[in-house]
Amino acid sequence: MFGGKTWDEWIAQYAKSHQHPVNRFCHTIGIPLIAASLPLVAAAFFAEGLWPVPAAMFVVGWILQFIGHWFEGKPPEFFSDWRFLFVGLRWWVAKVTGRV
Repeated sequence: MFGGKTWDEWIAQYAKSHQHPVNRFCHTIGIPLIAASLPLVAAAFFAEGLWPVPAAMFVVGWILQFIGHWFEGKPPEFFSDWRFLFVGLRWWVAKVTGRV
């Protein structure tokens, strides 16, 4: 599924497309918003009136991603390879732990 690349290779390639400070900031905020929205969608099925919260988190997270890429001057990596949709969260963990 990951084309014979290690996670470190995927993250390194992802990091090359995320060099602009505004893009890095937008991704630092946007990625966890998107990730946290997904389990909240499931919770929204059981908690009345909760659905606007994960919906807003998901939409704002993606808006931040595209704003960041506008500053970067490059399209998101997943436009060329869908597998990068799975790399963003790993990149974020590497970034906040000081590995990228």
